[in-house]
Formats: sequence, C-alpha cells, structure tokens
Amino acid sequence: MPALTLRDILALDPVRGTEPELLAGEGALDRPVRWVHSSEVYEGANFLDGGELLLTNGFGLTDADEATRRQYVRELAARGAAGLAVEVGRSLVRMPEEVVDEARRLGLPLLALHRVVPFVRITEAANRAIVARGLSGRSAGRLWGGDHTAALLADLADGQPLNQPEVEARAALAGFHPGSAARLVGVSAHGARADLGVVDRAARSLGGVAVLRAAFPGDVLALVAMSGDAGAGARDVVRAVQEAFRAVAEAGVTVAVGHAVVAGGGWLRWSETLRAARTTLELALTVPSAEPGLSGGPVVTSSRAFTLERELTRGGVDANRDRLARLVQHTLGPLLAWEAAHPSDLVRTLEVHLRHGCSPTRTAALLHIGRQSLYQRLERIETLLGLEIDDPDLLGELLAAACAHRVVRGMGEASVRGLRTVA
Repeated sequence: MPALTLRDILALDPVRGTEPELLAGEGALDRPVRWVHSSEVYEGANFLDGGELLLTNGFGLTDADEATRRQYVRELAARGAAGLAVEVGRSLVRMPEEVVDEARRLGLPLLALHRVVPFVRITEAANRAIVARGLSGRSAGRLWGGDHTAALLADLADGQPLNQPEVEARAALAGFHPGSAARLVGVSAHGARADLGVVDRAARSLGGVAVLRAAFPGDVLALVAMSGDAGAGARDVVRAVQEAFRAVAEAGVTVAVGHAVVAGGGWLRWSETLRAARTTLELALTVPSAEPGLSGGPVVTSSRAFTLERELTRGGVDANRDRLARLVQHTLGPLLAWEAAHPSDLVRTLEVHLRHGCSPTRTAALLHIGRQSLYQRLERIETLLGLEIDDPDLLGELLAAACAHRVVRGMGEASVRGLRTVA
C-alpha cells in the first residue's frame, strides 16, 4: 500500500477543521509524508530528517524580518520537509508575502490554517494514519501478517530503532493506552499451551489490567499495564504478575516476567522490560534450575530471579562460554573432580545454600534431605575447597561460579535439544 501523502492528510477531519488554504506547492500534494511534527518556527528545521509536515502557530514569524523568513523557508526545503502549515489569525494576522513567494519558488507546500484546532489532535490523527498505512504496506513479508500489535511487540522486543510518537501511535492503534503513571511488566511465555488465553486469564485475575499481547509461533509476548495509583503502589508488581500467571498457566508452560517500568518513562523502558522477559525465558528454557522444581505445574519465573544468569551471559551465551568455564574451574575445580569420582550433589548444594542466606533449615528442605546430611555435605565442600563457605568475602565468587556451572552445563544440553541460545 502506498505511503500516506499530503493530500491524504488534508482529508483528515482535524485538518479539515482548520479550514486549510493551500498557498504554494500545488504540484507536491502527492508527496509522501513520513511524520507530522509541531514546533515553534525557529526550532522546526533543526530536527527534520526529511518527509515531515511541520505545524507552527506562526509566533516566530511575527517579529522576524523578510530575509529571516525567506531563510527559514529555504532551510525547511533543504531539509526535505513535506510541507509547512502555519496557523493564521492569532499571533500571525496573515501569511507574510515573502514566505508565500519563497515557498512557491521552491515548490514547498505551504498551508494557512484559518481556524484553531489543537495541534495535538492533528498530529495524533495524522501519525496514527501514517503508522497504520506503513504497517499495512510492509506486513506481507513479516511473520505476523497484518497484526499491528504483534509487529509493535516484536519491534520492541528486538530493540528496533523507534521513537516515542511512533510507539504511542502504534499502541493506540492496538487499543493500548497506559497512563503515564502505570507500571508496565513485560511477559514472555513458551510451550504448546502458551496462548493468548493464558495472558487474558492472568489479566482478569489481576483486576482487568490493560494488556498488549500477541502470539508468535511457539511463544507469546505481552506488556501488562498495572495501575499507578496508591493502592497498586503498595504491591510488588512483578510478584503480583507472577502469581497471576502461576494460578492460570497449565503444565508445560514456561512464563518469564520482566522488571517493572513506568509507562511515562519512554519507549526504551517498554523495550527493556520485554527484552528482559524474553532473555529470562531463553535462560529458563536452557539453564537447569538451581533448585528442585515442583513437578506437574507451570514454570513461572522473573528477570530478577535470573539476574546473575543474565549478567553472566551478557552479550550472548556462546560469547561467554570460555570465560565461564574458566571461572568454574578456578573456583570449583576440587568439587568437580570429587563429583566426577563420587556420586554426590555438592555444587548444587553449595548454590542452594548460598542463595538462601546460608540457612541450613531452608537448604535442607529445598534439597529434600535431613539437616545432618546437609551438614556432612557442607563439611565436605569446605574441606575440598579449603575455605569457609560463609566467609562474606567469598560469597559473591562462590555463587557466581556455581551459577556459571549451571549455565555451562545448560549450554551443552541446549545444543543437544536444539534449544535457542540467549542473544
């Protein structure tokens, strides 16, 4: 489908409401318009990349001399602007003749807007139409066909270069209007029974929160918008989303939840929580769990539960393989040698113990062993390593190495199973 043109934009209701008059550039009405901006006149040309229609209230033209006005029009044309629309009748009584003359000489479409319509209404309507036309035109070659929601979520999760007006317009097309104070949480789900229904059920259990979601082959991506009012502020939003999915997801489904971000913080934050959720899902599918899981139910985790794994694999699992292997061997070499010769579970015992504050009661319960057996394992670990595992100076290194051991082991298993690797 061809791109939206200046002629198309003139037909939009908010633009027609301004009673526009075309003063120059009649031959360029079919010029494609890439975006619609509003700005004070002297700031406008500086941020144009080409193909934009610029709206201005004309205030900056009132006190400018003839040469300055002509120079401004020349700069807009040199930047490749699709056109200039100037509000007349308030700060600017009429369009200056030199502006009209210069626009005609350069073939730059020049519009006089004779009635006041808030520019935000014009830009919102025009940019929504531009986004809709652009997505329809490129959807045939994309995996998600004409699904605008899927296209937006995929672009955010893939870290595609976007801008805030574009993201807001595309989200609005999908009916997603999170308030600026809302907190967004990215969700990524995988499994034969991972579908849009599981997202909708979780949303209902959270109290009908706003959700932007789409299904992809084998996966689901979603942004959950939680209210930013005082009541929701007292909640742990990430844990609330986890609990909702844990209650409604079926066995065989793996769900990863990203961190919470403020919707008004910008589209990069939206992208961050989605990417964190997807990276966490990749790790959850690839890396063996540090603790025995509950059999028969779904796996629901979060990016904060995988913080260490994500940091260890930053830049990609394969790129860190050798570094992680060296860390494991340097720190846990004696334990690995012992486990190779004797049936034991010392490395996992060490990691579970460290992850739970070195609590013997909690560690023994999670490993399903008696406390006396745990004490024997811990004594063996300290003897083999020649150190005390509750030494504060060693906690970080030991935990990182034990986690790295799981990651390295998971990389080998993933290659056998044909699973994806984290990018």
